[in-house]
Amino acid sequence: MNSKPNKNVVKYNRWGYIFLLPFVVIYTIFQLIPLINTIYNSFFEHYFAGGGLNEVGPRFVGLHNYIMLLTKGGDMFHDMGNTLVMWIIGFIPQIIVSLLLAAWFTDPSLRLKCQQFFKTVIYLPNLIMAAAFAMLFFALFSRVGPVNDILQALHITTKDIDFFSSSAWSRGLVGFMNFLMWFGNTTILLMAGMMGIDTSLFEAAEVDGATSTEIFFKITLPLLKPILIYVLITSLIGGLQMFDVPQILTSGSGAPNETTMTMIMRLNKHLFSRNYGMGGALSVILFIIIHVPFFERHQSGYETQLLAFRFF
Repeated sequence: MNSKPNKNVVKYNRWGYIFLLPFVVIYTIFQLIPLINTIYNSFFEHYFAGGGLNEVGPRFVGLHNYIMLLTKGGDMFHDMGNTLVMWIIGFIPQIIVSLLLAAWFTDPSLRLKCQQFFKTVIYLPNLIMAAAFAMLFFALFSRVGPVNDILQALHITTKDIDFFSSSAWSRGLVGFMNFLMWFGNTTILLMAGMMGIDTSLFEAAEVDGATSTEIFFKITLPLLKPILIYVLITSLIGGLQMFDVPQILTSGSGAPNETTMTMIMRLNKHLFSRNYGMGGALSVILFIIIHVPFFERHQSGYETQLLAFRFF
């Protein structure tokens, strides 16, 4: 048996490597090297004191930066708690509304008209930049904004409400904005999953006398479990990277009393103050937290993305 490779095949395969080369170069320069540099900096004490005039370090300190972050002085668990609270506030209504919309759009018995129009409108908030969304809500809910004017005109309140001085209002607004921006995308994924379910299952359930509610909870939801897990994990990953909305709403302060300070906002503070050691350590911890669940569910994620093409 001839074990020598076909010369034509080898020559043809070279083109694959040539086309891959630009990606490899860009990935190495803009992702791999910065990642290695960040991990390297995380083991050093390196910051600027005295208003940025005096450079301290770089001095090798081993795991000291990680220990500082994981103890009370590092505020990492406090910031993670803030991030998770605001993510939950946005995610719970997001998944409920998305499930309802997906069920309505995929139910042939309802015969909804203008579905393409409503699907487009639902997805539009996802196309708006988060910074623009945050600026809009900052203007709406400011002390001299239209929301206060409407409340006073309806005699609900007699004085201006400072929404951003209340941790409940501030967190609620951040969660509400995240809900508005992402429920359309979640609806697409859930619709793709529902459209992939064998219709004979629904027909058999109807013949057996099952109600629409029983069909939804006993057939649709169990079969949607892989996509629901995918939505949960990707939403959590996005939530842990929450930055632009609370950053703009609070001018980066996490007001009031850092109750809206997220992990990425803290990272931004470290980098803005040029504390490269703590910034690098926090980046590495975030990298680990975010990527562990992603690698566990990458296969179901790819399948869901392929199904999403069936939305329109």
